[in-house]
Amino acid sequence: MPANTKYLNPKIGNRIATISAAILGGFIVSISVHLALAVWLDRVAVIITSTFTAFILWVLLMMVAFMGKSGLKTWGIYLLVSIIFIALTYWGGTGKFLNR
Repeated sequence: MPANTKYLNPKIGNRIATISAAILGGFIVSISVHLALAVWLDRVAVIITSTFTAFILWVLLMMVAFMGKSGLKTWGIYLLVSIIFIALTYWGGTGKFLNR
């Protein structure tokens, strides 16, 4: 049984943006979240648990990207969230790394 055409997106640009946001954007958000956690919490514990939780978060962010209607909007949200967590990483890391 073929797919219903009202659910298919005919624009190739939106499809590419959605797929790239799912793969690359989800990975960037997942890694930036765990970097911020490593700076603010116990670094060793976060690195050990991030081997599992980073993958789980990445898969969840992939599913969220495909649920949205616009790939560019998903990219924008993922980049905004990444910038916030990178800023938290920078803010929490200034001075900490010099003293260790």
